Amino acid sequence: MRTTQQMSITLPLEMAQTVKDRVASGQYASESEVIREGLRALEERDAAVERWLREDAAQAYDAHKANPATASTLTDAAKRLETFMLVDEAKASKL
Repeated sequence: MRTTQQMSITLPLEMAQTVKDRVASGQYASESEVIREGLRALEERDAAVERWLREDAAQAYDAHKANPATASTLTDAAKRLETFMLVDEAKASKL
């Protein structure tokens, strides 16, 4: 029984060139390997988003629904986000 299926796909020229460049660089043995790796990364990202929604976002939503008085103001949330982004940028610049 076959475990693979041949497909024909159409990519924008820029993406097609990226696939070819990855193969030409020796990072991948074939164009199919590049596409498979991209799909694996997409599946991992989707799984991470699902985990975040179930574990973090849902808990935060439930906590807010249970006690709306504990919610932050939009201004406070924006300040915390800005601080987080600045710290993240500082870490990235040290790499």
